[in-house]
Amino acid sequence: MTLRFLGTTSDGGDCPTLYEVEGTGEILVQGDIETEPEHLAQLRDVKDTETFVRVPRELLARFAPRSEPSEVIPFREVAHVFTDFRHTAWRLETRRGYATDRGIEPWARWQAGEDVAHDEPDAWRRNVAEQVAQGKTFGRVRLVDQPLTEGQRFLLTRAPSNVAVGDEIRYLWRAEAEQLGLPGFDFWLIDSRTLLRFVFDKQDSTVGVIVSEDPTEVLAACQARDAAWHHAVPAAEFAERVRSTM
Repeated sequence: MTLRFLGTTSDGGDCPTLYEVEGTGEILVQGDIETEPEHLAQLRDVKDTETFVRVPRELLARFAPRSEPSEVIPFREVAHVFTDFRHTAWRLETRRGYATDRGIEPWARWQAGEDVAHDEPDAWRRNVAEQVAQGKTFGRVRLVDQPLTEGQRFLLTRAPSNVAVGDEIRYLWRAEAEQLGLPGFDFWLIDSRTLLRFVFDKQDSTVGVIVSEDPTEVLAACQARDAAWHHAVPAAEFAERVRSTM
């Protein structure tokens, strides 16, 4: 069963931390083991398999889930949010590759050595340009590995096409993201109130999204956004850094 990082109140990625044990409705708590004899003596009905940890009240108040998320639904059912949103659409990209990228025509041209950095806007980019013209904001941070995977190199090459229409993209090394305690899953955060968490299969294809407006989950996503955006590097600058090391 997969653990999903919910949040932490500590610095440097240390405990205490909360995780969701996906598919079980259970929460895993990471913290310092309770060793005070007087406290241990007052615990009730303790089984041999149980242990006890201390965490700050703030951790539970900020990150403990308060409602059940939606079922996984097709992405097309929520695609309207990218025209309906009021002010901000922000994404965290965490995967090492996406099946959707490998299936589009620019992928083959890129592998053949052609320039795909300044293609004509597609439907996504045309919508971004329209929304940005209305004063709305698109942004995303992409986590990348050292060395970059094939899929990450493709997206970095294509980034100027997004940036040109107002989809601001920044990059962050995965190791740094882990130190910051960022989530390990992809999501869109819409207007700081709706979380769209992606679900993928083993072939990197999108199965669907889980929609949540739970205040705790949305707050955790907002905090992840702020930390990622602060530490990430704009796409053009990051591309130059990568080129200088090759």
